[in-house]
Amino acid sequence: MATTSGTGGGTARLDILKALGDNTRYAIYLELARSPHPVPTSHIAETLGLHPNTVRPHLERMREVGLLDVRPATAAGVGRPQHLYSLAADAPGLGLEPPAYPVLARMLLNVAAEAGLGGDVAAEAGRAQGRAVAGDYGGRPCVDAAVDMLARFGFDPETLVGDDDRTTVAFTHCPFAELAEANPELVCSLHRGLLEGFVDQVGGATVTEFHDRSHRDPCLAELDSFEPFLANPNPT
Repeated sequence: MATTSGTGGGTARLDILKALGDNTRYAIYLELARSPHPVPTSHIAETLGLHPNTVRPHLERMREVGLLDVRPATAAGVGRPQHLYSLAADAPGLGLEPPAYPVLARMLLNVAAEAGLGGDVAAEAGRAQGRAVAGDYGGRPCVDAAVDMLARFGFDPETLVGDDDRTTVAFTHCPFAELAEANPELVCSLHRGLLEGFVDQVGGATVTEFHDRSHRDPCLAELDSFEPFLANPNPT
């Protein structure tokens, strides 16, 4: 009746791990993670003591798997056009996030709780964020895009695709676990809203159920799709 499938997010995560398994690419990644602003190939090459021609294919590979953002330099001089590289917004942090971020998250959660904000307010904030990030996944089947989005946020989703166009998405890891333990109503509602807003904006599916930590079968969502689900998508 149902078939278990791997996820596009899992494939993307494997590609990222393979990309960072190379010592040079890992060094480049660390350098970009530490940089407060986008940098050109020449800067990376000079910092790491490498030739720019050595660095360029590594940058391109990292861009292909979604680790890097690239944009042209606004004031390019004579010669090869300059590009500026930075970590993609949803690239894994590898523990390099500023230590203030987790502290800030806990403080904001405490403020929300003290202000008496409930799950409905948190869910609406999550929906706004879900709609905002949906533009990066345009043109893809909705459930496929949602699974990839959840993977990029670190939920390690696993899917069970039924014969009735319903897909169960289980969250095998929660990147918000510490905060969710402190205040499951607010944090789990943010997560639910994120998924609902994303799916609503992409179109082609609906979130019919969302099980949080309070349910007997926690940390999963049921999505009804109006379009085919790609069991083995090729994420960008």
